[in-house]
Amino acid sequence: MNARRVRDIDYQLLPGSERKTTDIIIERNGSIVVRPPNDYSPEQVDAVVESKRLWIYRNLAEWKDLNSTAVVREWVNGETFLYLGRSYRLSLVSEQDCDLKLKEGRFCLHRGLIEKGGSTSAKLAFEHYYTNKGIDRIRQRVKYFAAKVGVVPASVKIKDMSYRWASCSKTDVLTFHWKCMMAPPKIIDYIVVHELCHSHHRNHTDAFWNEVDKVMPDYCERKNWLKNNGANMDL
Repeated sequence: MNARRVRDIDYQLLPGSERKTTDIIIERNGSIVVRPPNDYSPEQVDAVVESKRLWIYRNLAEWKDLNSTAVVREWVNGETFLYLGRSYRLSLVSEQDCDLKLKEGRFCLHRGLIEKGGSTSAKLAFEHYYTNKGIDRIRQRVKYFAAKVGVVPASVKIKDMSYRWASCSKTDVLTFHWKCMMAPPKIIDYIVVHELCHSHHRNHTDAFWNEVDKVMPDYCERKNWLKNNGANMDL
């Protein structure tokens, strides 16, 4: 990506695509990413960003409002952590055959992990838990919806994707953030369908959203839920 600036707007310029219009996205971390048509010069992209200045300001303000309520979790007894849309309280335990398990309605975390590695080790334990649980569940949902979308993904991966929920590569490799496992099942399904439809359309044009709508007519509701609640899906 190429970093550019238009007056007070900093953005990342992605390589061009076959699309006919310029796609401007406010990512989950508040950064601005722009993907133009193949034949656009950087100066032409700057002009588009300038023309969308008010839209960018409005969406950045909305992003700040949504993220101002993000939860800061502590590694103490009684703290709550999300899994498949439900909140579970944390219990620090002294004797356990693994670092973390969901047992009797609580996340049980080995106390020694905190004592030796602090919050870094605790976060890794949750990351591994979400990743291990996610790979089976998300692969199942990809298989189910792939038939409806009419595509065959090359593979499905779960990993830390920084500020993105998921991606679909040019070779149809689907990658999902392990944080997706904090969302309710219907929201996970939306993320899955969204990425599968990118196999047909590598952009967010009307044609893409029409493809999503064919499989998931209530996608707007699910999309808005993710937009409004995504900031809380964190450790």
